[in-house]
Amino acid sequence: MQLSGFNNLKKALSFSFYDFVIAVNEEERLSYVDYINTNYSAERISELLKKIVHIIEAEILSVSLQDYEPYGASSMILLGDIKGSGVDMHLDKSHITAHTYPDFENENGILSFRVDIELSTCGEITPLNSLNAIFDFFDTDIVTIDYVVRGFTRNKKGEHVYMDHPLNSISEYIDAEILKSYRCKDLILNNDNIWQLKMLRTDMHTDAYFAPNTLLSDAQKGAYMENLNAEMLSIFNGWRTL
Repeated sequence: MQLSGFNNLKKALSFSFYDFVIAVNEEERLSYVDYINTNYSAERISELLKKIVHIIEAEILSVSLQDYEPYGASSMILLGDIKGSGVDMHLDKSHITAHTYPDFENENGILSFRVDIELSTCGEITPLNSLNAIFDFFDTDIVTIDYVVRGFTRNKKGEHVYMDHPLNSISEYIDAEILKSYRCKDLILNNDNIWQLKMLRTDMHTDAYFAPNTLLSDAQKGAYMENLNAEMLSIFNGWRTL
């Protein structure tokens, strides 16, 4: 598509990743808290964001990160010019942020950890190219991805252009092997340049949600897994639980 001047379409990609475990006592709960604080600290989250910046070939202008007490972390990176295909492509007013939201106090023993990432770009690049790298970084049970394109640019004839690349579904940018593990639900509003993809893990392996040395019987594990499935369906479908 031949455009007139700078492509100033704003492309905003946001996604939430949920991870679940089952802790049947305080020792197991604290072990999961320690695991999350170690593996998803602000520094580790920043490493992922820098990897995404590399994928979209952008320049890092500044990095800000913060760990919170007793748990949780945030990171933000401001982006500069993209250099791709031998041509400098302007990319200002762009950023990527990540925030973590642990839920370690559930009395039924189901603990969860959510990471929200937002990537906003202006220009030719689409942030959707970063999705597979993010899936490689997180072990996730539920995913919600939103993609919105706003503003307009102009073509050589001076006509408004509101979308500069074809898109039927966000799933087109996710590896087929990853998609096999999930039930997917699409929301597609092409006329409004809004897309959403919700993903619910279907290849659940019971033992992966319990401590390796658990003494629970298969029947007890089954009861916990029923509660876990109900919790995950509530989040996936947006149901309220009383």
